[in-house]
Amino acid sequence: MDESLSTGLDLRRAAYGVAAVALLVAAIVVFVNVDAGWWVFPVFALGPDLAFLAGLGQVGTLVHGQMPSRAVPAYNALHRIWGPLALALLAAAGLLPPVLLVGALVWGFHVFLDRALGYGLRTPDGFQRV
Repeated sequence: MDESLSTGLDLRRAAYGVAAVALLVAAIVVFVNVDAGWWVFPVFALGPDLAFLAGLGQVGTLVHGQMPSRAVPAYNALHRIWGPLALALLAAAGLLPPVLLVGALVWGFHVFLDRALGYGLRTPDGFQRV
């Protein structure tokens, strides 16, 4: 990999990291100002990775770094920013309870943290997209 490509990837991952921290701070600020239980943090922080459960029967047939192909559609859907963005907009507009705004921010934090750590969407056969 040439140095300019590596630098570009490093900058992108750093930007995702900054966005992740900003979303977490925003989630905490909203959390202290609404009536929400602590449950919202673990549910929305860990929830997107529950997509892995969709492929439990395939685990023995995979190579290192490969996700079960049955789990890929759910994993990719839960690891795009559109879900938390839509949830945040609906909650901010008052169409959903404010606790779901906290959830949306935490879910967005999860998505951007994954990108900052180098985890992205998956190909149909379960490998990391390049």
